[in-house]
Amino acid sequence: MRVAIIGSGPTGLFLGAALARRGHGVTAVDRDPGPAPDGSWPRRGVMQFHHAHAFRGQVPAALRAELPEAYDEWVAGGAEQIRIPRPDGTEVLAGMRSRRETFERALRAAAAQQPGLELRCGHVDAVLDDGGRARGLRVDGQDLPADLVIDASGRAGRVTRALRPPPSAGGDTGVAYVDRQYQLHDGAEPGPMVNPIAWQAELDGYQVILFLHERGIFSVLIVRPVDEPDLLHLRRTDVFEAACRAVPGLATWTDPDRSRPITDVLTGGALVNHYRGQTGADGALALPGLVFVGDAVCTTTPMFGRGVTTSFLQAREVLRLIDEHGADAVTVGESFDAWCAVNMQPWVDDHVRMDDTARRLWAGDDLDLDARLPSNLIMAAVQVDPSIAPALGPYLSMEAGPSCLDAVEPRARAVYASGWRPGFDPGPSRRELVELVRSTVAAT
Repeated sequence: MRVAIIGSGPTGLFLGAALARRGHGVTAVDRDPGPAPDGSWPRRGVMQFHHAHAFRGQVPAALRAELPEAYDEWVAGGAEQIRIPRPDGTEVLAGMRSRRETFERALRAAAAQQPGLELRCGHVDAVLDDGGRARGLRVDGQDLPADLVIDASGRAGRVTRALRPPPSAGGDTGVAYVDRQYQLHDGAEPGPMVNPIAWQAELDGYQVILFLHERGIFSVLIVRPVDEPDLLHLRRTDVFEAACRAVPGLATWTDPDRSRPITDVLTGGALVNHYRGQTGADGALALPGLVFVGDAVCTTTPMFGRGVTTSFLQAREVLRLIDEHGADAVTVGESFDAWCAVNMQPWVDDHVRMDDTARRLWAGDDLDLDARLPSNLIMAAVQVDPSIAPALGPYLSMEAGPSCLDAVEPRARAVYASGWRPGFDPGPSRRELVELVRSTVAAT
C-alpha cells in the first residue's frame, strides 16, 4: 500500500517508519528539512519543539516494539530511563527523562535510515480528492498518489482544516505559560522533587512546574492566567529570574551556584484543549482514505505532559487497524474514530475540567461541589483520605483513563464537603507576583 503522511513530527515519523517496516511504501512530507549540516535545528513553526516535555512509559514501549533503533539512538543521546519498583521486586519502565529535541533527533535519525520511507521536504498544497476519496497529496504543485493519507500535521494544520467542523470538546483555557531550560552544574545535587519526572508548586493565583530532562537539564514553567497583562513581562529574562528567586523551590533549582540557563525565556503562548474526530459536519468520515492522528485529534495543555503519549497511543492503534484491515480505509477510519472517542476524548474532557477549575480558583471562586471534581483535586484529597491513593497510579501513568478515579471521587468530595481545601505552596501570591514584575520592570 502507498501511504502519504502530512507532517514529519514524532507522530508522522513513527507511523511512517513503522508502516515502511511492514512493507508499505511511505512518503512523509514536511516543510522542515531536518537538522542542518552544522547540527542546528531551529524547527521553525513548531513551538513545542523547544518547550518542556514528559515521556511516559508508553512512548519507549512503542519505540522498542516498532523502531528499536530510535530507542537506542534516544538513549545514546542521553535520555534517561525512569524505572519504578513493583511489589514483586521487579521494575517497570515508567518513562524517560528527555528534551523533545533529543527525542525527535533520535527518531528522525532512525526513520531516515528506514528502507521504504521517504522524508520529503516540501509544502502540501492539498489532499487529492477523487470522487469523495483521498487519493494522495499535491506537494509543491506535483501530485503524490497514495492509497492512504495520514494527517499528522498537528492541531494547527491548515491543509485539511476545512474538512471537519470545529473541535467538539475543549477550547481556549484562558491560561498561558513561559518556560526556560537550565542545566545543573557538574556534581550539583537536584533541588526538591515531587516525582521522578517533575516538581511543581500550586500558588495563590498561578502555578509553577519543573520538568526533568536528560543530563541534568530541566525546564521551568510559570503558568498564569491570560487576563493579568503585567505578567506578560515574564517573557523578559530579568523578570523571569526575579520570579524564580521569589518561589522557594525554583530559587533552589535555579540558584546560579547550582545550575545555569541554557536557553532564553521561551514564550509558550495561550493554551488550548481540543478534540476533533475523523468525521465531517454530516457525521460521516471527513474524507474516506484520510486519517487524522496525533494533535490533529487530541490536544491537551502541557501541565501533565501527555501530548506525545496520547499521540503514540493513537499511532499504535492506527497500525493495529491497518494490520487488521489493510487498504480498507473506510473501516480503518471509522474504527479509529470510535476508538478515539473512548480512549482520547476523555483525556481532553479531563483537562477541560482541571483547567476551568484552576482558572476559577485563581480568580478567587470556591469549588463547585455539585459538579464532578477535577482529577487534580481528587488526587490532592489524598492528603486527608489516604484510601484514595491506590487509584492514582493508573491515572498518572495513563495505564487507565480518567474514569479510573470515579470510584474514589465521592471520597474526595466528602473531604471537600468537610471544608478542607489544599493549601498554597510557599511563594508569592499572584498579586505579589504582579507587584514583583512591576518593580522589576520599573527598575530597568
